[in-house]
Amino acid sequence: MFIVPALLLTACGGEEAEKKDDAAASEKPAAAPKAPKPVDSADPMPEVSGEPGKKATIKLPKGDPSDKFVVHSLSAGDGPEVKKDDLVMANFTGKVWKGGKDLGSSYDKGGAPQMITAGAETIIPAFSQSVLGQKVGSRVLVVAPPAAAFGEAGQEQLGVTGKDTLVFALDIKDVVPNMAEGEQAEIPSDLPQVKADKPEPATIAVPKHDPPKKLTSKTLIKGDGEEIKKGQTVYMQYSGAAWKPNEGKEKAKLFDSSWNTGSPFATQIGVGQVVEGWDKGLVGTHVGDRVMLVIPPEQGYKDQDKGEDLPANSTMVFVVDVLAAM
Repeated sequence: MFIVPALLLTACGGEEAEKKDDAAASEKPAAAPKAPKPVDSADPMPEVSGEPGKKATIKLPKGDPSDKFVVHSLSAGDGPEVKKDDLVMANFTGKVWKGGKDLGSSYDKGGAPQMITAGAETIIPAFSQSVLGQKVGSRVLVVAPPAAAFGEAGQEQLGVTGKDTLVFALDIKDVVPNMAEGEQAEIPSDLPQVKADKPEPATIAVPKHDPPKKLTSKTLIKGDGEEIKKGQTVYMQYSGAAWKPNEGKEKAKLFDSSWNTGSPFATQIGVGQVVEGWDKGLVGTHVGDRVMLVIPPEQGYKDQDKGEDLPANSTMVFVVDVLAAM
């Protein structure tokens, strides 16, 4: 799958993005660096100006940064407190301390808020640890030494070295459910059966007959959120399996799942950034929906061989939980 332009937060960064683009078998990212315990301040400290909810202006001080991991509340929100494993939607503005290189902002054109699993070991501590204990609506200043960012490896795709301290202004926008909620509808026997009642990859049982020839999009749980429109950035949890290699099996071998990456998948929908079956099958669904997509090869990866678990000319089965849209 394709990741929209945004900061890559997983410990393995750009490599994971490439795996998504190929829809290859996902592997759980390496754990993020062991970060020092956060403190409220250090000397020197950056200055942040601007209204929460809009792009921040970050003024970097003269001199070298301390080696401390700083998480400093600039303004407290009045929403619920973020707890471990909460799924947090947050906007960001970021800079590299040395040289003042911009890391961009989710408020920029083409940007999008980050989905952060609070406390997750597969997401850089600069984000995963910084949101813990904060309230929705807060703006937080984060000063992240390498051990709280991308470690000694840095992040080449972002131009971050293993010695760079990063500075972020985080706006904690919301806490959203990490999966679709509600009773799942009965599925016809000629379609794959799905069990997805825990925050983990779905179990998909593929029936022992040929797949449908046309795109199938079936809502399994109906959410009460907004309708998904073409061009929106949509945040989803998903699990995917190929039909033929798993035909007749009670538990399909998944070729990919967002649950293995530590954070949901985000993409613009309906504009060709994912396979055609996703674009056609998800536009018109709703936030909070769980949708099963059965995608024929011509609306998927056609004759591309993606490996043993996703051979050429595969019909794909996806279980998608639509969490949010912007």
